[in-house]
Amino acid sequence: MAVTRTDNDYLLPCERGLEEVWERLDDVDGDDHDVSCPHCAAARESLLTLRNATRELIEEPDPPPPDLFGRIMSAVRADVRRSRTVTVDTPLPGAIQVSEQAVATVLRFAADTVDGVRARGCRVHSSETDDDGEQTIAVEMTIAVRNGEQTIETLVSAVRERARAATNARIGVRLGRLDITVVDLYEEQR
Repeated sequence: MAVTRTDNDYLLPCERGLEEVWERLDDVDGDDHDVSCPHCAAARESLLTLRNATRELIEEPDPPPPDLFGRIMSAVRADVRRSRTVTVDTPLPGAIQVSEQAVATVLRFAADTVDGVRARGCRVHSSETDDDGEQTIAVEMTIAVRNGEQTIETLVSAVRERARAATNARIGVRLGRLDITVVDLYEEQR
């Protein structure tokens, strides 16, 4: 499959375009770069999450607008380009910059992995260095929880745990403050 790169294609740090990752999303084998590149793997995971969320929107009873997918992808590309960044220390000399939008996407994905929770929004407010010299971030997240088996406190606690693990393991910063607001209850359709 020949992939053409456009001027508005967002380039990942590995120089591969986000559109190319999208076009190869269902290619299970991939090439050597697809298999070994952490940037493409992170983008692929985020795009799969986005695609699944888009499918959920499409399956809602009210029909979505016909240009929904294009608008979502345009918003993702625009947010990634203009987003503020978080400085992440690395074991190598120097640090790297990660967009706050990318951090928010990882945290929303972490929240969505909790059974009975749907992330609604996530905003990274600041990046600071704590007393130990470690990078921390402050985050505000909104979620919807399934009405039923588990208490809201249990679900919020699980989201906090997953978000802390995700920031440490996937991003390389420590979560300093996480404010979670439950904005909706939902029923599982049977």
